Amino acid sequence: MQVWLDDERPCPDGYEHCRTAFEAIALLATGNVEAVDLDHDLGTKDTGYDVALYIEQGAYDRTLPRLKWSLHTANPVGLAKMRAALMNAERYWDD
Repeated sequence: MQVWLDDERPCPDGYEHCRTAFEAIALLATGNVEAVDLDHDLGTKDTGYDVALYIEQGAYDRTLPRLKWSLHTANPVGLAKMRAALMNAERYWDD
C-alpha cells in the first residue's frame, strides 16, 4: 500500500488518501505500507512531522519495515524537519 498524506491536494492514483496524521499512522501500524508521500501542514495541530517521527521511531525500534518516502510540502521548515526524521529512519534501517 502507498499512503498519500494531504488535507488539500488531490490524491494520485494508486495511493490511499489520508487527510490526518492519525489516519496515516493507523495505516502504518498495519505493517502493510510500502511507501508514503507526506505533506507537512494538515490544517490541525498534528502535522506530517508527527508521521515522520512515528516512522523514525518504528525504524529505531525495528517495528516498522523499510519503506520508500517522498515529501511534497510547501513549508520549508516542515520539510527540513520531516527530511531529518526520515533520514534518521534510513540510518536505523541500515544498521
